[in-house]
Amino acid sequence: MYRGITNVSIEIPLITYWNTGRFSGRGAQWVRALLVVGLLACRARPVATPPAPAPDIVMVAARPPRPAGCLTDAAAAGQQQARLPAATMSYRGAEWLTRPERIAEEDPERLIAALHLRPGMVVADIGAGVGYHTWRMAPLVAPNGRIVATDIQPQMLADLERNVRARGLANVSTALSGDGETGLPSDAIDLALMVDVYHELSQPARFLADLRRALRPQGRLALVEFRAEDPKVPIRPEHRMTAAQATAEMAAAGFCLVGRDDTLPWQHLLVFEPLRH
Repeated sequence: MYRGITNVSIEIPLITYWNTGRFSGRGAQWVRALLVVGLLACRARPVATPPAPAPDIVMVAARPPRPAGCLTDAAAAGQQQARLPAATMSYRGAEWLTRPERIAEEDPERLIAALHLRPGMVVADIGAGVGYHTWRMAPLVAPNGRIVATDIQPQMLADLERNVRARGLANVSTALSGDGETGLPSDAIDLALMVDVYHELSQPARFLADLRRALRPQGRLALVEFRAEDPKVPIRPEHRMTAAQATAEMAAAGFCLVGRDDTLPWQHLLVFEPLRH
């Protein structure tokens, strides 16, 4: 009845004994006074409030710092979709890479301008084929810069070397790559360009891990793929990618989107930087 009473077993019998009438006169008055004082003291006694439980400590895993201007959604890495890699185009079809229609379909000059190349840069043209973009980029990074052109097929590189010699370009070297290896030296590349190549990799995660090794601290990856979102792009579906799919796969490999250009006729240009630990 009264909060804080701890001696109920004593007080209640006294009250009961007093109510029997055995106490009378001065003795009853003393007992009554003692009971009243005791009850008042119990009522005034502060009730201790139990301490609040300590909050749980939540450990948040540290994330690599995001580059300034990172446009990748934090959940992008978990939004990958199943995708089968396309077959690699054979060197026997190399003439398709220099078809006259490619100028209108892809606008390579606009693409190269969007890369903002500067003299002295080291650029990797990954999956360079016969050198369609290599010979356009080489004069822009001269005299001190160079292009490292890679391909998975030695026959493509042989054609590329002939094309480079025919144009008198001295700042181009070649390297044979693998499906999971870039063939590039470590910490050497300012910009890696992949034009219609990434979707053909059968081991993209392994390849991108090796590319991270090859990029310099401020190095970037420029990914160019035919737009799967656009039904007017007349390219087979397995050779196209959506920007969302490409960004999700790059995020899972530790790359952050820092730039995007959709002004090319048929392709996305997506620029990525690796997250640094």
